[in-house]
Amino acid sequence: MTPAIYPGSFDPVTYGHIDVMRRALGIFGRLVVAVADNPEKDPLFTVPERLQMLRDIAGGMPGVEVDSFSGLLVEYARRRGASVIVRGLRALSDFEYEFQMALTNRKICGDLETVFLMTSEGYSYLSSRAIKEIALLGGDVSAFVPTVVAEMLSARGQARGR
Repeated sequence: MTPAIYPGSFDPVTYGHIDVMRRALGIFGRLVVAVADNPEKDPLFTVPERLQMLRDIAGGMPGVEVDSFSGLLVEYARRRGASVIVRGLRALSDFEYEFQMALTNRKICGDLETVFLMTSEGYSYLSSRAIKEIALLGGDVSAFVPTVVAEMLSARGQARGR
């Protein structure tokens, strides 16, 4: 069975990400959750830290593999033998960017499909950026992220003097 790839920065992992992971796994049976190492971004957590978060969370999800990549997503998908990219959408504003990326990826690699999954209503407002801001300002993020992530955010906030 070829895997579907669910790429993202996952900085940090949220319940919205986990919702998409579970639903994609139910459709495809095998899912690679791939942390993008993007030099253009300034993440709060290192790639190894994000991988550990995801491994802790996905440990009880048979069929999920956690990995990382740098460079073009289509090249990574080819190396993994995947023909499907999974992307989560929270709102219409996400669609325009994701649609453009899906068409670009298809132009580069014609046999690579992108499947969009709408996040469940209860998670449509979540963003990693907002969660980082709440946590770094000393707020409680336990309703938005698993305990392991909340603890890592708290430790990072304390290390920054919050």
